[in-house]
Amino acid sequence: MTSTQRRLTGRILVDLPPGEAFGLFTPRDEQNWAHGWRPQFPAPAPDDTEPGTVFETDAHGRHTNWLVTGQQPGQRISYARVTPGDQAGTVTIVINDAGRHSEIEITYQLTALTDTARRTLDEFAAGYPAYLQSWQDAITAWLHHRPLAQTTTARRVAHRDDAGNAKPVGGDRGLGWRRPVGADRAERHAADPEDSDPRRG
Repeated sequence: MTSTQRRLTGRILVDLPPGEAFGLFTPRDEQNWAHGWRPQFPAPAPDDTEPGTVFETDAHGRHTNWLVTGQQPGQRISYARVTPGDQAGTVTIVINDAGRHSEIEITYQLTALTDTARRTLDEFAAGYPAYLQSWQDAITAWLHHRPLAQTTTARRVAHRDDAGNAKPVGGDRGLGWRRPVGADRAERHAADPEDSDPRRG
């Protein structure tokens, strides 16, 4: 029996403090570690984490529309996404301090729009742990090889206001930044994330 809706939550560890880990999951910056992730912005977006920002992705014949629905720099960012005739839902990233690391909680809330999409959603749910592991592997590999110059985006959220809250500095991002598929494709994500990322379209 297939399911029309799924809420999937899992966690990964990132070897960065929360202020820096935040930059890994913004639209532009995810490009650093997620192969094939190429967001396009129909309107100017100097701050791609600003709620209300719209962007689009295309992969494997699927076009997905994205909307930034909320963010707290260094703590969380959330998106709504719609792939017409396929799936719709949200992706929420919550960043928790874990000592010298960050624990990243990743939640997909997805609704299938067709019978085929329901089967695909069930397959994605079955492979969700492997899918998130592929995120962690890709991020770890990028962190190991990244140029030192690619730490500037993370520093944007290290600035704090008078209340001590982290806040972005502004300006375009040049660093690095999530759609459903089956368990087998999730396992292939480490080799080719574009092929198996349900957040992508």
